[in-house]
Amino acid sequence: MGASSGIGLAVAEALASRGVKTGLAARHTKELHALKEKYPDFVEYESIDVTHNDGPKKLEELIDKLGGMDIYFHVAGIGYSNPSLDSHREAEMIATNAGGFARMVSAAYGYYRDNDRKGQIVALTSVAGTNGIGDMAAYSASKKCAQTYLVALEQLARKEKVDITFTDIRPGWIRTPLLDADKSYPMEMTLDYVVPQIIRAIVKHPRVAYIDARWGALCSAWKAIPDAVWVKMNVSPTKKISLGNEDSAIKPK
Repeated sequence: MGASSGIGLAVAEALASRGVKTGLAARHTKELHALKEKYPDFVEYESIDVTHNDGPKKLEELIDKLGGMDIYFHVAGIGYSNPSLDSHREAEMIATNAGGFARMVSAAYGYYRDNDRKGQIVALTSVAGTNGIGDMAAYSASKKCAQTYLVALEQLARKEKVDITFTDIRPGWIRTPLLDADKSYPMEMTLDYVVPQIIRAIVKHPRVAYIDARWGALCSAWKAIPDAVWVKMNVSPTKKISLGNEDSAIKPK
């Protein structure tokens, strides 16, 4: 879900090229159609906008084309640094990254539960969900919402005895169209570097996977900072901070 560019498109092609039957979904389908033509036996696609109420129905249609769904991978999301707190952008990020996330991930959960099928729900959230970042208030809050939603669904699955594995993939900066092409970012990673790690996380399905280990270490440090201290820190998406002897940055995917 969210396969028209960046991480979603790269992972989709990596899977299809290995002979994995892959369903692609996004608002815009030009790239999805091109991948279908390249791997006609392994790709199906559907136009889905996660912010629209017909999203779950269209997901059902895509699942029917595939003949079933073993893994649901949610990548769809938007992100901006928005220190001016433009209200439209703040609301748009919440609607897509939290509302759209809940709409589609709950639909995937319902598919496994209602059909008594074993499955896996994988979601790409972000290291930005670790703490609230002032320049990225809506983005970091929406990613925290997604992470908490997965915890709640896992609790529900255990209660209802639904056989679903949950994996929360939390990347740092990745060079995708979301990033400013004229800027470089601390601890920035390439798609070629992160895609194999993402696929490995899907296959090995840890509960939480940081991409990469440096970001995992940094997030562990962030979690230890009390809110009363965190809110006094001068934090921005591109500002370096010190962690031991290493300079790092706070950043979204």
